[in-house]
Amino acid sequence: MEIQITFDANDPSSLAAFWAEALGYRLQPPPEGFGSWEAWEKAQGIPEERRSSRSAIVDPDEGRPRFYFQRVSEGKTAKNRVHLDVNVGGSPDTPLEERRKLVEAETGRLAALGAVEVRTVEEHGEYWTVMTDPEGNEFCLQ
Repeated sequence: MEIQITFDANDPSSLAAFWAEALGYRLQPPPEGFGSWEAWEKAQGIPEERRSSRSAIVDPDEGRPRFYFQRVSEGKTAKNRVHLDVNVGGSPDTPLEERRKLVEAETGRLAALGAVEVRTVEEHGEYWTVMTDPEGNEFCLQ
């Protein structure tokens, strides 16, 4: 069984580029025989106004799920009911101070890419930062 994670987006290409950089993924290349997704969409008869309405990123090592980004007409209106936890702080036995440094470094890197820091939480020996991606989708760095 394979899992795909789907994001609704205003700008699928930009959001895919953000998450590819954030997760160490790459943009999914077009099908064999096509130099671009635009060429593939044209060959499929997709109307011009619907082209570039989707994008995808894939794990270069093929071990993690594919992410699919699709354009929707409505904007985000409420808190996500599901969110990603991106583990950047090392293994569970990594000392708290070291995890804090790793999370803070990644928070800065992703903020430079367009993410927004919402809040940082430290409790019960855990440390994480809640962020939003460039379109306001919440995720945690831990």
